[in-house]
Amino acid sequence: MASPDKQQKRARRAKAKAKQNRSGQSKAHVVHPLLANPLINEPFDDVEIDLSTFDFKDIEENGFDPAHFDDLFQTMKAAEGISLLAMCLVFLQYPVLELVVAEETEDAATDFMMGLLITYRGIFHDEDEDTAVEWIGGDTFQHAYNEASMILQQKNARGTPGARA
Repeated sequence: MASPDKQQKRARRAKAKAKQNRSGQSKAHVVHPLLANPLINEPFDDVEIDLSTFDFKDIEENGFDPAHFDDLFQTMKAAEGISLLAMCLVFLQYPVLELVVAEETEDAATDFMMGLLITYRGIFHDEDEDTAVEWIGGDTFQHAYNEASMILQQKNARGTPGARA
């Protein structure tokens, strides 16, 4: 895992770049219409997330406190009111998730993602773990998740407005 200083620098650069993209460019060239919505495109830019205090090893050993991810879950719920694709776009842009995917093994990142999604479904849909896992593995969610992943890859590759560096 990167040092706290390096994580803070990355977070500052990403925030500055996102602000520059929001303020200085037209929304006309957005990769997908959902990304024209500020709730969906870069939804966590205005949320203070201190990535330097994030301890993935502690989460692996002890699990996570859902209260620490309330900003994610609330934003996902609002986006889910638009569509499942919107919810997946929000989920995949969460800075903590991006950090875990970038710095941890694929299995560890997948377990973390599954844990977040299962917890979300439990909180907002009153589902037990088995039901949530079934939903995550279902065609509807998988299609939306894969489409969201492709949209974000296109956005990042093309450097369009709101793209992350």
